[in-house]
Amino acid sequence: MKFADYKIDAKVKKGLAELGFKRPTDIQFKSIPNILKGEDLLAVAQTGTGKTGAFAIPIVDIVYRHSKFRKGGQHVKALILVPTHELATQIDKVISAIAKYTGLKSLPLIGGVDQDPQIAALEEGVDIVIATPGRMFDMIHQGHLTTDQIEMLVLDEADYMLDLGFKKDINDILRRLPKRRQTLFFSATINDKIKKIAYKIVKQNAIRIQISPKDPVSKNIEHFVLYVEMDDKRFFLERVVTENPESKILTFVRTRVRAERVSKAMARVDIDSLTIHGDKNQEERSEVLEQFRNGDVKLLIGTDVTARGIDISDVDIVINYDLPDEAENYVHRVGRTGRGKRKGHAYSFCAKDEKETLDEIQGFLKQLITVIKVDKLEYANTLNIEREKKYDYMALIDDINEFEKGKKKKRRKKI
Repeated sequence: MKFADYKIDAKVKKGLAELGFKRPTDIQFKSIPNILKGEDLLAVAQTGTGKTGAFAIPIVDIVYRHSKFRKGGQHVKALILVPTHELATQIDKVISAIAKYTGLKSLPLIGGVDQDPQIAALEEGVDIVIATPGRMFDMIHQGHLTTDQIEMLVLDEADYMLDLGFKKDINDILRRLPKRRQTLFFSATINDKIKKIAYKIVKQNAIRIQISPKDPVSKNIEHFVLYVEMDDKRFFLERVVTENPESKILTFVRTRVRAERVSKAMARVDIDSLTIHGDKNQEERSEVLEQFRNGDVKLLIGTDVTARGIDISDVDIVINYDLPDEAENYVHRVGRTGRGKRKGHAYSFCAKDEKETLDEIQGFLKQLITVIKVDKLEYANTLNIEREKKYDYMALIDDINEFEKGKKKKRRKKI
């Protein structure tokens, strides 16, 4: 089935066509018809399978159709709640493109930026708001955002919001919304605890959709692990970057401080990199993502806070420089590559004290990750990279042989 065959407005179809959307992905195929019927939805699907389109397309169509019969001023009709600034911005771009010919207005409501332009936009009239909880409640408490006419609520990456401690915020917004509304709950992963909360948020007869529940990550991604000492990881990152000069590489570390340290280590070997984490303001983070997206710099180093907000379709390699604290975060990290029909590669650098975490990740994936065996000579060569020879292992062996010959000659002279 093609999008051209769906019972959605011609202006929405025109926006989709310009985006190059021809056929729905599995999650879109199963979600869109139910959302168009007004059903509540609880959907779990792999990262990179088109979840944003699964709710953005029907929301734009529904809000646009309703707007034709609406009298009086504009009010927010759909609220999309997300955990990170980057995700809000990304979703807004998708919605704006789909709604290009409808006249609908969307707004990313996020912190870390001046609120005055957001206030002005709300006063002028906005149809769809994509918000992080903090700035959303700022606008509500200041009287700039009214919620009494919201007809659709979306919780995207809902499990992450709940894990981040946004449960109270979610409950607070639910109390402020009309009881007669449509609620959509989307995530890449979900456990039993969060599932119970989800069922309290959506209607009892909500449609439940799971795409590849036995395989939480895309089959387009090849997974590898290398056993590397903690202090040696920077050399192996250098090696991957050097051996893949044309690839966009996204690297995840544990902390903000570590992100900056790794970036400085790369600078010492003449490798340009960018960092993204919570210590950067929104303007800086947006600029970093734009440079990475455009390919101006091909190595981006970030923390888990940004794992779900980076939607760049052509990331070739994801590197788990540090393994994530939570096994589920592995899914969201590696989901930044292998998106759509593209192939992707995920490399994890596992130190001795991270092996237990690796076991948890493999248990969550229900599969073993392929081990790349690095022998002692290759490992030593990686730690002592010759800038001119760029990992020429045969040259290194020749050097060792020459060194051994030299030692034998000296012995003969002594004799």
